[in-house]
Amino acid sequence: MKAKFNKLSLAGMLVALGIVYGDIGTSPLYVMNAIIGDAGKMSDITPDYIVGSISLIIWTLMIITTVKYVLITMKADNNGEGGIFALYALVRRKAKWLVWPALIGGAALLADGTLTPAVTVTSAVEGLKGQSFGAISFSNSQQDVVIITSCVLLLLFIIQRFGTGIIGNSFGPVMLVWFSFLAIMGIINLLHYPLILKAFNPIYAIEILFSPTNKSGIFILGSIFLATTGAEALYSDMGHVGKKNIYGTWPFVYASLVLNYLGQGAWIIKNAHNPAYSGLKNLNPFYDMLPGGLRGFAIAIAALAAIIASQALITGSFTLVDEAIGLKFLPRMIVKHPSNVRSQIYIATINWFLCIVTFIVLWLFRSSEHMEAAYGLAITLTMLMTTLLLFEYLSSKTKRYIAFCIALFFAVIEFTFFLASVVKFLHGGYVTLIIMLSILMIMILWYFGNKRRDHYEKESEYVSLLDYRQQLSELSNDDSIPLYTSNLVYMTKIKNDYQIKRSTMYSILDKEPKRAKVYWFVTVNETNNPYESNYTVDLLDTKNVVDIQLYLGFRKQQSVSIYLHQIVNYLIQQGVIDPQKQRYSSTNKPGIVGDFKFVIINERPSDLALNSEINAFDRQLISGRIFLQNITASPISWYGLEFSNVIEESSPLFITMQHDQYLVQRKIYHSIHSRKNR
Repeated sequence: MKAKFNKLSLAGMLVALGIVYGDIGTSPLYVMNAIIGDAGKMSDITPDYIVGSISLIIWTLMIITTVKYVLITMKADNNGEGGIFALYALVRRKAKWLVWPALIGGAALLADGTLTPAVTVTSAVEGLKGQSFGAISFSNSQQDVVIITSCVLLLLFIIQRFGTGIIGNSFGPVMLVWFSFLAIMGIINLLHYPLILKAFNPIYAIEILFSPTNKSGIFILGSIFLATTGAEALYSDMGHVGKKNIYGTWPFVYASLVLNYLGQGAWIIKNAHNPAYSGLKNLNPFYDMLPGGLRGFAIAIAALAAIIASQALITGSFTLVDEAIGLKFLPRMIVKHPSNVRSQIYIATINWFLCIVTFIVLWLFRSSEHMEAAYGLAITLTMLMTTLLLFEYLSSKTKRYIAFCIALFFAVIEFTFFLASVVKFLHGGYVTLIIMLSILMIMILWYFGNKRRDHYEKESEYVSLLDYRQQLSELSNDDSIPLYTSNLVYMTKIKNDYQIKRSTMYSILDKEPKRAKVYWFVTVNETNNPYESNYTVDLLDTKNVVDIQLYLGFRKQQSVSIYLHQIVNYLIQQGVIDPQKQRYSSTNKPGIVGDFKFVIINERPSDLALNSEINAFDRQLISGRIFLQNITASPISWYGLEFSNVIEESSPLFITMQHDQYLVQRKIYHSIHSRKNR
């Protein structure tokens, strides 16, 4: 089931405003402040500097956001989903090396997202400093700003569990008001200096990079880039609202942003030598250009927009992580669906990870000025990695040299932005780099740990369940062995041709034989229908060896124990399997279904050191992968077996390799004397 906003509609466009544009839509709160900081102070600013800077903003938004993402990249959707992992899924079969830009870009996007909530909400709340609204007055203390921002962010992360549909419906009208407010305030102020409209000429954008009035030189692009940091999140959130609704709303959003930047530029030029502002190095022209009576409304609507900006990155992170789990880039996590729309998800682990890291960033940097210095470095890496993947995608749609020219055009621009942002490393960019490398390390361990495990996992690690039918049936009927349980259930995946991991048979037969009346091998398959719940039964020409394939919708709880009780009861009633007498009566009613034991087999890496076939580096990768598996979502909670009788067993990772460890016989002694005299 696809998102309900596949078609262009007013409702869909309203939700798109509430979900997609928060990040890029709040950039007017801090971009011009950063540009003023690059100049030194207000009195150092010239009209050419501002016109050139805004021209850079206009054309950056046009080239990177509009052309690259809206017009080109958004066509590369994977069943309606967007984002760098969705793009990788479309091209991964073309070359193995493409996994690296996907891993680096995804890690960088998730890392940079930890700064978005902190910088946007802090920028909005800082407008309260020194303001009075009736009987309520706010001090100039940055400590108060940090405390208020902390409360807002905590509330934001709490409400994520209710789903993006509710959030979008609530915030869509707010963002409509926000962008309208940006446009109106921009128009009012640019009328005081109409020459600011020269910024539409790209010549001024090029000239300012080499102009002596620009003291930062090419490094000014580090501040300019802040205006388009939400472009990648826009692509990631495509699955939540449908691309057509983004096509329908982006022209309005782009016009509102450009008009506001023009208005701020006009105000700066008119007030550069105003004694009230000329000596200032840090001020926010977004608030200062407003009439006094609108300051309170502007702060309120900006705070709401900042919350939405944070929400856009968080929901985009959920989508990215869900795709990463599917691509085996990240370990399995519990994914919840707060609504009936497949793409609207909530991952508690990621939500609270982002919350903790965002709070660390907030209390470490404390002010938006310091956060701006670190913001955007990692996202330039994401954009570069997206361009590499986009090249491969375009190559499949057009001639390769055309795809190369398009990709090279964007890569040159984005690499220039990356070089300009490198200066941010010492000013806080190292924080996002550390976070990015940490996420990247987890991805590398999981992905390549799986690959190396599969490399060493011989075909002999799998056996055919068909080959064990008779042996299991004989064990089931062998009264000389105590009955282990009536129904022995293994949560395992049955591959094609009934292939099953040897460790399952090892658990039943090679350890103390587990005698059961019926052996159940259960595979859970998730479907796109939210409430689907059906199954298939294959008895393999027996009455006590059963292959169950469960097909559960993405909103159905994986309560395997409940479903299996229903299936067993039905099969007994139909005479497919034999009745199972209970030793004691059921608390509900006399039943025909016996007791259950569920077996979860956990792989342990302890046998890796014994295997000389595995080199040291691969041992570390495989061990790291198993460690991550053991600390993330447990199979018990994943399958809804918290209140069931569950047995967890440890199994060697490679059983056949264990069997390869043997001693070579040198000599047999027949007497103590001969051994003493050898």
